[in-house]
Amino acid sequence: MNPSKTTTYSGIIIGILAVSTASIFIRMAQVEAQALSIAAYRMTLASMILFPVVFIQSRMELRKISWSTWWKILLGGVFLAIHFASWITSLSYTSVASSVVLVTTTPLWVAIFGALLLKERPSKNVIIGLAVALTGSTIVGLSREIPSWFMQSATSSPGVIKTSGNLLGNFLSLLGAWAAAGYMLIGRKVRPQLSLPVYTFLVYGVSAVLLLIAVLATGTPMAGFHIQTYLWLLLLAVVPQIVGHSAFNWALKYIPASLVSIALLGEPVGSTILAAVLLHENPIFLEIVGGVLILIGIYLSSRSGVSSEQDK
Repeated sequence: MNPSKTTTYSGIIIGILAVSTASIFIRMAQVEAQALSIAAYRMTLASMILFPVVFIQSRMELRKISWSTWWKILLGGVFLAIHFASWITSLSYTSVASSVVLVTTTPLWVAIFGALLLKERPSKNVIIGLAVALTGSTIVGLSREIPSWFMQSATSSPGVIKTSGNLLGNFLSLLGAWAAAGYMLIGRKVRPQLSLPVYTFLVYGVSAVLLLIAVLATGTPMAGFHIQTYLWLLLLAVVPQIVGHSAFNWALKYIPASLVSIALLGEPVGSTILAAVLLHENPIFLEIVGGVLILIGIYLSSRSGVSSEQDK
């Protein structure tokens, strides 16, 4: 029996709150650990925590998984690993603002590919909500740079065009968005066939293995940190990954991937609030405006589902 709409959206809210802690934990861990090792620890620790639960309770379910489902799980893990690796790496080549704006286009690609591959045609409310939320996300991403652009415009000589960012970094950010969209769509297809612990353990496990291979290939250090850093890495695995991402994966069984992906845009709002409370990084006016638009977009989208091809 499917959960009520209230229960489903309560789960999404829990997911948003949980993933919003990721930037705080990453900030703390980055004092010593590099980005790629943080991603590898996040997925590896999450997989290790889920392993005993799956081994004890779901061994029979694991044996019954078909080969076609296994291939989808592997593909989902590949997409998740590419998302983390490409997006985190992009931060070394382009501005945070450019990276955030591009990677948060994920809901747009989910809506497009979902309509083509899963026959989940977004309703009018979802399209409007997506547009509003993406506008808000863009404002949040560029909020710290917009004032400097105006200053540059006022001091630049006529005919001089100033650009920021790097083509490679921007491409990696966009690749991260495409990979996240693939991960969401795979989850929408596979989650109805598997229990939540089994699906999350397998897809997180595949991602962890690939990220560990990337760590070894690049020589990224994984040891020698202080105990506090390991604590932040453990919290990163437990709260935003096991609680947050698993909440979204749970919701994928019951509602379209486009709606779940739009909810992900609530993460910057939660992160901004937590940063203000815990790190005393108060949001500026444009961040508040963008955050309000994101919340409005999520609300508008949640008021309606999708129309499938069968409804025609």
